[in-house]
Order: sequence, then structure tokens, then C-alpha cells
Amino acid sequence: MVDRKEEDKGTGVHPGERGQAKPQEEKMDAIYRVTNGLAQQMEKARIAEYTQLLFSPWRLIGLNILSGAARGLGIALGFTFFAATIIYLLQMLGALNLPIIGDYIADIVRIVQHQLELKTF
Repeated sequence: MVDRKEEDKGTGVHPGERGQAKPQEEKMDAIYRVTNGLAQQMEKARIAEYTQLLFSPWRLIGLNILSGAARGLGIALGFTFFAATIIYLLQMLGALNLPIIGDYIADIVRIVQHQLELKTF
């Protein structure tokens, strides 16, 4: 019968850790993969840049003013395009001379055109 101490001398594994070396390595590899994935997600989220921005309030105010102006301009242009498209479609429907709908659409177009004429200088 071979003594356990002699058996474990060459392996580098302590007698109490027999058979646990591989599962521990696998656990460490899994932990490494998870932490590495979290680190990459945090880099993608740019959390460091966001926290630096929070510590400079004047830059934050400037960026918010700039983004607000851009958003307002986008809304104004979008609404103008949408309204022009609707008016164009109403004019096209008004030209078809549909019995009831045509008169209603023609009234709407006249009101809108009248308002546009009043607003131009």
C-alpha cells in the first residue's frame, strides 16, 4: 500500500485538494469571462465619460442647450414637412370634386392658405 504523502509529492496537489484542481480552474475561468464581459460592456456604455461630464457642470449645461436646440429644430422641420404634405394631399383631394368631402377639404385648404398669407410679411 502506497502512502498518500508519497503519492501526492509529484503532483503538486495537496491531499485535501485532490480532484478539485480542475473545477477550481473552471470556476476561475468562468469568473474571468464574466468580469471581462462586464468590463467590455462598461466601456461600450462610456460610463467613465459620463461621470467626467457630471463633474463639469458648465459643459453639461452647454451640451444640453445644444441638444435642445437641435431637437427643437428637428421638430420644427419635421412638423413643417408633415403639414406641407397634408396640405398637398388635401389640395389633391379637393381637386377631385368629391361631393361632401371636397367642400370640407376646400374649406380647410382656404383657411390654411389664408393663415399663411397673414403670417408672411
